[in-house]
Amino acid sequence: MPVIKSAIKRARQTVKRRARNVSLKRDIRNATKEFLTKPTAEALSAAQSQIDKAVKKGLIKKNTAARRKASLHRVAKAANVKLATGKKAPAAKKPAAAKKPASTAQKPAAKKAPAKKPAAKKATTTKKPAAKK
Repeated sequence: MPVIKSAIKRARQTVKRRARNVSLKRDIRNATKEFLTKPTAEALSAAQSQIDKAVKKGLIKKNTAARRKASLHRVAKAANVKLATGKKAPAAKKPAAAKKPASTAQKPAAKKAPAKKPAAKKATTTKKPAAKK
């Protein structure tokens, strides 16, 4: 067992992190197995979601996630499962509001401010180094 205070804290943190990582990996495995046993669009979406969460939390690398998702897509394609797009079904259209007729009195146009002339550039002077004595 560690004796130094910082080492004790590090040991506590390691236990917590390991529990969190094991849980996330278990969730990925369960979602993947569920999809592989019964390929559906919902199961594919759930598995991809779990993989993306793991990448976001730094548990697996981006390319590893891409490889795993690609293998899931291969299985989905073989089983003719299509992932639903992110777009929702269009809701019932609301009737268009009737436009108000344009009023005969028009508002006076705002006057444009005169264009500003560019200011002349000031000559920048640099200090000369002091002469050595």
